[in-house]
Parts: sequence; C-alpha cells; structure tokens
Amino acid sequence: MKYFGTDGFRGEANVTLTVEHAYKVGRFLGYYYQKENHEVRVVIGKDTRLSGYMFETALASGLTASGANVYELHVTTTPSVSYLIRKENFDCGIMISASHNPYFDNGIKVINGQGHKLEPEVEEQIEKYIDGEIDELPLAKREKIGRCFDYVKGRNDYIEYLKSLAGYSYEGRTVALDLSNGSASVMAKDIFEALGAQVIVRHDSPNGTNINRDCGSTHIEALQALVYDTGADVGFAYDGDADRCIAVDDDGKVVDGDHIMYLCGKYLKEQGKLYKDTVVTTIMSNMGLYKAFDKLGIRYEKTAVGDKYVCENMMENDYRLGGEQSGHIIFKEHAVTGDGILTSLMIMQAWLSSGKPLSLLTKDLVIYPQLLVNVKVKDKVAAREDVDVKRAAAAVEKTLGDAGRLLLRESGTEPLIRVMVEAETDEMCKTNVDHIVRVLEEKGHVVK
Repeated sequence: MKYFGTDGFRGEANVTLTVEHAYKVGRFLGYYYQKENHEVRVVIGKDTRLSGYMFETALASGLTASGANVYELHVTTTPSVSYLIRKENFDCGIMISASHNPYFDNGIKVINGQGHKLEPEVEEQIEKYIDGEIDELPLAKREKIGRCFDYVKGRNDYIEYLKSLAGYSYEGRTVALDLSNGSASVMAKDIFEALGAQVIVRHDSPNGTNINRDCGSTHIEALQALVYDTGADVGFAYDGDADRCIAVDDDGKVVDGDHIMYLCGKYLKEQGKLYKDTVVTTIMSNMGLYKAFDKLGIRYEKTAVGDKYVCENMMENDYRLGGEQSGHIIFKEHAVTGDGILTSLMIMQAWLSSGKPLSLLTKDLVIYPQLLVNVKVKDKVAAREDVDVKRAAAAVEKTLGDAGRLLLRESGTEPLIRVMVEAETDEMCKTNVDHIVRVLEEKGHVVK
C-alpha cells in the first residue's frame, strides 16, 4: 500500500505525514462507521511527540465533520486505546504514535472495534480517499455534526484495570523504570507505587522532542546502568507508546522478548494456563529459546516477523502467550495487543511466585550468538532467487547443521535483504554472514 504499512500510516511529521492526511483519515473513518440510527464513537490517544497535538486536532476535525463523536485520551499508551475500545464498545480507536522512532516521525495507528489493527481492505479505501480516487464524502450538518469529549477518565479506568492484574504486593521490592520520555510517563510509576514498590524512575520528563532519545527499550544500556548503580531488584524499559517492554534482572542482564516468553511460558504452564502448552513466536526468535522450550515440553508456533502476525495466530488458535524479541508480548487472557506495562506485571508475577532472584529464572535459557546484516540491493526478488545466492545459503545451512541456522529474507518495507545467522560462536556467525554478503556483492545485487 502507498501510505499504510504493517503498523499504520507512519512518516516524518509535515513531510510524508501531514495534517491534511490526518484530516482525511478522520473524515473517512467518521463516515465509514455510520449506520442507521447509530452514533459513531471514536477514541483517540497520542504519545508525547510535539506533532501529536496537530494530528490530534486534525483527526478530531475530520471525524466530527463526518458526524462522529470523539473521545480524547490525550497522552496515553497504545494498549490502553485497544482496551477501552473493547470495554466501552467504541467503533474504532486511533493512536497517534511512531512507537520507537525519533520524535520528528509520527504515525496514525487505527484500531478496529475488536481492539486489533485495522483491516487492510479498509486501509486501502482510506488511501483511495486521500488520493481523490473516490467521491468526496458528505459533511455532517446541523445537529449531526460531531462533538469532542475529554476522556481522561478512560485512561484512569485502564490504570485501575492493570493494577487489578497484579497477583502480589510489591512491598519491599525496588523497581527501576526507564519511561523513554513517552506514553508510560503518565502511568507506569503510579501503578508500581500503588502496588507497594519503591520506584526509581528515569526519562520521565517528556518535552515533545526527547521521546526515545538515548533511552527506553531500544537503548537498554541506560536501564542496565540504573539497575547496577541503584541495586534495584528489577528494571523495565518501554518504547514511545509503551506497547513493548524489555527488562533487566538483578545481575544487570538484559531480559528481552525471548527471555520473557521463556519465563512467562514456563510459569503459565506450571499454573495450567498455557493453552495446548504452546507459545507463538516469530521466525526471529533465538533457537536457544526453542531448545529450552523442548526441554520444558512447550510447543511453539513460528510466524512472519511482526506482532500483527503473532496476534493473528493467537486469535485463530486461542493461544495465550506470544511475542517478539523486541518486547512486543501478548497475554491473551488480559489483552489483544502488545502491552509493555502489562508485560512488566506478568514478569513480576512469575518472579515473585518463584521466591528466587529473577536472574536465576532464565539460567537454563542459553541464547545463541546472532548476527543480522541488512544488505541494500537493487532488486529484492532477483537477489533472493539468484542461483548462486541459493547455493551459498544451502552451503551455510549444511555447515551449521543442528548447531545453528540461517535466515535469509526480504524486508517488507525497504530494498533490503536481511541476512541473519545464529551459531555457537560469534566467529561462526560472522564467517557465514560474510559469505552470503560476499556472494550478493559478486553477483552485482548490492547497492554501493
């Protein structure tokens, strides 16, 4: 599609994503959800980016011009929007965020009435409307014009819901939080303090331009230093819209999405709550995770890269746990989307139920070294289908055997071939990745 990708309509604010785009998205959605004698209700949230104000206003203008009523959460998390759509039966919701991207980017994530990402066929219609390929939509008139409501109450309802999920008091525990100067700044600290924890916070002062800047889940070294310096029992870092979480244990080691799925998968299985003893992963999860799952008797599914595909698999099969290395983790019993703060609470539950330090709970998970190189190519299909490239890939797979794996795939959004090798040593990873890249270069596929 032209505008919408796997995570909504994203681009640099006022460059590739403009208020005109936002207005038209609002106009279309306000019209699309109209039914006879039906009041269209749409909930909107945003993260802390400077451009969020103008996009919030533009979307609300478009929606109300089409006759929809708008409920504004203001700064909140993506999963809170998904939760409130389902709880309060909104027609849809919109989150204004570019997730872990720098502040000058922004995005429009449309969430359907079930709390999932909007259907591609509806996104296609929005794109046609933006480009003037369908007739202009009627404007609401007189008493049919929509209204805007301040809906901070909804955010508070979501906070209370999260607090209700904590199975233990956090009294006597010290928790370090890196809030990424993003959405989690408005709620995470209060939640943990309300549950009894002593909370140490960093990057909780958003100014519109510092979201994700050298902090949060994509810069986990900041949280590692904080845990080490303060002696905290555990640390949690979120991304800009708080739909992902990466943790740090009491030894200062990173607990990424694979560690979280191992830790929580084992806990849920012991509790008899892991449906069909299955966890949903993507093809990028580390082979060490699968070997550890095999020892625990936990089955696993592998989807394409993207939390969208993990979610689809979970919904189709009613699996209860799934996610990605990046920290997008879905706990289906409680949510239908990745939720960073919820993930933190589930880690706390698994940890506190064990009575052991968090660092001991993942000791049996051996993560294999992994090297990923993105190679810019002239033609992704031609590069992937090249006979010599395929021959080189087969040779690497034969060399690695059961002690490693090769993943050779196209980027879904960029002119890249992604070459990823897992092996027993960093040297083996580099040698085999270099071999594939060299063949791509020799065959003239690489853009210099």
